[in-house]
Amino acid sequence: MPKMKSHSGTKKRFRITGTGKVMREQAGGRHLLEHKSSKKMRSIANDVELSKPDAKRVKKLLGK
Repeated sequence: MPKMKSHSGTKKRFRITGTGKVMREQAGGRHLLEHKSSKKMRSIANDVELSKPDAKRVKKLLGK
């Protein structure tokens, strides 16, 4: 049988922690940074946990 391939786009966007949570980066931290406050940028810099239904779908795409 052929092996299952993990979804390349998903690999780049999400990571799974040691405890099994699925983490993602927040939007808005790549461009047009000049007018965004430092406070805003610090909050955007942190990763956030994915919701349970979305996490299930992402894990499936990653083959976990």
